[in-house]
Amino acid sequence: MARRVDHWLLGAAVAALVASSASAATAPSYSLTANGVTLEVSAPRADIVRIRAGHPGLPEDASWAVLPSARAQKTPLEVAETAAEATLTTSALSVTIDKTTLHVTVKDRSGRSVLDDAAGAGLAFGQGGGFRLKKAMPADAHYFGLGDKAGPLDRRGGSFTMWNTDAYGYDAASDPLYKSIPFVLGADETGHAFGLLVDDTWRSNFDFGKAARDVLEVSAEGGPVDYYVMAGPDPKAVTEEYAWLTGPAPLAPEWALGFQQSRYSYETEARVREIAGRLRADRLPADVLYLDIDYQDRNRPFTVNGKSFPDLKKLVGDLKAQDFRVVLITDLHIADAPDQGYVPYDTGAKLDAFLKAPGGGTYVGEVWPGPAVFPDFSRAKVRGWWGGLYKDFVADGVAGFWNDMNEPAIFKRRDRTMPLDTVHHIDEPGFASRDASHAEMHNVYGMLNSEATYQGLLQLTPDQRPFVLTRATYAGGQRYAATWTGDNSSTWGHLKLSTAMLVNLGLSGFAYSGDDIGGFAGDQPSADLLTRWIEVGAFNPIFRDHAAKGKADQEPWVGGAEHEAIRRQYIEARYRLMPYLYGLAEDNSRAGLPIMRPVFLEYPTILGGGDMANMAANQFMLGPDLMIAPPGTWESPSSYPVVLPGGGWFDYWTGRKVATPITQETPRLDRLPVFVRPGSIIPRQPLVQSTMETPKGPLELAVYPGPDCKGSVYLDDGTSFAYRKGAFLRQGFSCSSANGSTTVRIEPRKGSFKPWWTGLTVTLHGWAAPAAKATLDGKPVPMRYNAERQAVIVDLSDVVGTLVVEGR
Repeated sequence: MARRVDHWLLGAAVAALVASSASAATAPSYSLTANGVTLEVSAPRADIVRIRAGHPGLPEDASWAVLPSARAQKTPLEVAETAAEATLTTSALSVTIDKTTLHVTVKDRSGRSVLDDAAGAGLAFGQGGGFRLKKAMPADAHYFGLGDKAGPLDRRGGSFTMWNTDAYGYDAASDPLYKSIPFVLGADETGHAFGLLVDDTWRSNFDFGKAARDVLEVSAEGGPVDYYVMAGPDPKAVTEEYAWLTGPAPLAPEWALGFQQSRYSYETEARVREIAGRLRADRLPADVLYLDIDYQDRNRPFTVNGKSFPDLKKLVGDLKAQDFRVVLITDLHIADAPDQGYVPYDTGAKLDAFLKAPGGGTYVGEVWPGPAVFPDFSRAKVRGWWGGLYKDFVADGVAGFWNDMNEPAIFKRRDRTMPLDTVHHIDEPGFASRDASHAEMHNVYGMLNSEATYQGLLQLTPDQRPFVLTRATYAGGQRYAATWTGDNSSTWGHLKLSTAMLVNLGLSGFAYSGDDIGGFAGDQPSADLLTRWIEVGAFNPIFRDHAAKGKADQEPWVGGAEHEAIRRQYIEARYRLMPYLYGLAEDNSRAGLPIMRPVFLEYPTILGGGDMANMAANQFMLGPDLMIAPPGTWESPSSYPVVLPGGGWFDYWTGRKVATPITQETPRLDRLPVFVRPGSIIPRQPLVQSTMETPKGPLELAVYPGPDCKGSVYLDDGTSFAYRKGAFLRQGFSCSSANGSTTVRIEPRKGSFKPWWTGLTVTLHGWAAPAAKATLDGKPVPMRYNAERQAVIVDLSDVVGTLVVEGR
């Protein structure tokens, strides 16, 4: 059972102290013990400190979230001690521990406080288990992260519970939701930032000044005290540090960035073919079709309803010929069906793969198939068995898989999940082999489900990048799956909620995230609402239209020709931006920077802007260069201010410079305000109907002159791991302006992959009048002028060189 934290033993009493490294000038770690509480400090790297504590003794050194390589690495600490305190330093930070109170203060090497225990209280343990951490919360601090919690972008003033929950029809005040990502990015109004990862899988709570105005309190019902402080110094550095600890998301197949069409459910093969045919006939670019649970026999995972889908392999093959990929849902509840020839049950029972009831025997709970049993994903062998269940679907050509209901959701229970005393058995490299309660394993269960799917697909097709979509997860789950915000509703409020939820997911490691475009639950969205949602979704990482059973159709053509034309315009804009979007995905796979970003990630000092910061909370960025500025109130749009830091920005749709600051007039239905940062070079491609289609024509380099002007393009085959062996293309571009001329440098390419383009079209924005001449490496080249867009356009062969355009 979960243990309530009802009495606190403070490590503040005077006690004998033991300093294991007291006499050493440097040490890989430092520990001391007071009043039975042992505290250990280490530094996985110079800008990250790890703090562990136990009562009594240190907990097991194991983690589902943090990479073993990160936990094993220890940067030497310089140790300096007095009778009262110990100070441990690296090149980037210092940690001071009061030997009497165990008060911990983390500072950077300039002396700026990174994270400090609250006055008079820091770490405390519960008499019956669990712990509490209290940290000081400066008046100018802002807090982000925790995944896709509902509500405002800034967590300050709120309190949030980490407990994965099937939260159908949630609203802005609902908590907890589907995921538990106990990571916080904090930043002050000067733009300095820190990160805090509390690596505990038990039910826990993060209170950002709701209970006490100046205190950040983290409490948990059980588990170890094991947390990491990341020193920043800015928000981008924190996201990189967190990715280093928990791993960046692997590079997804390119088709996962295309438009995805789904619903609960396309119930027959004929209906799926109809949807595919309409998308192609209406020239609505799309890459993915989903099949929800009704393709299955009696809702049993890893089966097919032979009446509704008589030949799944042929269907998948025919759709692939139309340049569609198919994603199937595979929930983790296995029908409790002994002696019925149901292979997942029979093979799982033979392996003894299912979770146990506390008194012995297999735990059985009711979900979509009726009575069901549940794999014990905390065992590596069981995850391997689960992954092997995909063999037939993979052989049929299915491209990706969707793990839903994996909080886990259980019907007919008030708490909507399995009993907390359900027994898991941990049998995992890096962990002690032992039984564990569901109270401990609940929050990590969905992540282990997605890991099993991801690793299984790698085993079945080692040179194909898996695509897995999960609803529930934990910190580090980005290593295995993309995610979405669960069962949202078809309301204007949920459209507004989606931006803050997706931005915080990106800051929490999940670069590949989306919501159900148009809303899943509730009433049918109005035509205007669906159009607006598709406009915003075109700039989200995952772009999936999905709706619940019982609702009317919600595909892009619903609502009439005028709405379909607008929606097509935005879907097409996304496909033209695919070189830029795919480059962001590849960059994330190396550095961990999110694809969809808050404005402050690129402009940290905006957090000190008061009203400006509040206004910018409704905006978001796609990578470093595109600013999307939706209205703050969708349902009653009127003119509103747009925050464009620094000035010199361009309107993405017209290509013309805009004056800043600006007030966006009441937006037209067909116009979502999108702006381009000055100093950007955006690669764009000719329109295709699917990422499986090779673009025909030149690669466009849209150049928006400004400070630090640069851009790049990345390309590979989009599906395999050949890029790891050099089969990729990476090319950089830069520009500078002086004395009425602009110079664009086209740099040499890296990698062996051959481009689809044979020429380049360079579009130079910001020219109020026709240019005088253009030269490439000193030789004249033809150019033309677009007066409406105030742009000079130069067509080049696929070259490396220096283009100079001179004004009159």
